Amino acid sequence: MIELISLFAVYIAIFLFGMTVMRTGLYNLSGNKMKEWLVKFTGNPWKGMIVGAIITAVIQSSSAVMILIVGLVATGYLTFKQSIGIILGTNIGTTVTTELISFHIYEAIVPLLIIGFLCLLLQNRQLFSIGAMLFGLGCLFVAMNGFEQLARPLASIPAVHTFFEYTNENGLFGVVVGTFLTAIIQSSTATTGIIMGFINEHLLTLNAGVAIVLGANIGTCITAFLASIGASREAKLTAYAHIWLNVFGVLLFYPLINSLGSVASMLTSLPDVQLAHVSLIFNTLTSLIALPLTGLLAAFILKVHKKA
Repeated sequence: MIELISLFAVYIAIFLFGMTVMRTGLYNLSGNKMKEWLVKFTGNPWKGMIVGAIITAVIQSSSAVMILIVGLVATGYLTFKQSIGIILGTNIGTTVTTELISFHIYEAIVPLLIIGFLCLLLQNRQLFSIGAMLFGLGCLFVAMNGFEQLARPLASIPAVHTFFEYTNENGLFGVVVGTFLTAIIQSSTATTGIIMGFINEHLLTLNAGVAIVLGANIGTCITAFLASIGASREAKLTAYAHIWLNVFGVLLFYPLINSLGSVASMLTSLPDVQLAHVSLIFNTLTSLIALPLTGLLAAFILKVHKKA
């Protein structure tokens, strides 16, 4: 049992390491243009959402973009109201990685790792960055394969089996699981990747997976909140906006978990791809619904957090 759990923790570490390495490569290729885009092209919520989605898709981490946003708001380069549109975009952009890891290209793992590693040995900045992207992607697929291989052995543990059964029966518990798991590992993508492995082995139902993904959207807010501690009032308001946006989104779509699962089932028969599509649909719809209401949301946050 201890060996299985330890190996599972190792695969989580590999997944997070792969994301970090891939993000480093993508960020190096983009140079310092990220900050310029955030400051220059976020004059209204629509532009902010588009830029936020693109930058998050490039960096492959909504948490990293949120830290950047909080920092720019704290230093006065962005206003709190400008940040709301960008936050909506980050929720969409983060689904790109989830869709990426749903591809079943495990036979490409070794070539990705070898080519990526060789490029990392080169002095050329662009080739080094490309190598980081490939090596990081290879690590993601190694971890995903590991999650699937460990799913059945883990489920044979009585306590884990009971946990799966309860999660399948109680959607609210799934939301709580997703929230706390993501808050601990600070990556909603990693949480979704883990659940994909369990769904592929039919240990979790799609509806249970959707509930956990909803919770992951709340759990990922912890990073921005921690980054705002000790910062300016506007920076704290930005972190609160991130939390409220995701909480409202979960409250809105929690009663529609069955519908989300049904729509995803019509798009594909593969369980893990269904979950990836649900994440994309949920985040996109939530952002599009909230976009026209950014003014009201800003007023609500200012009223609720007067002493921020």
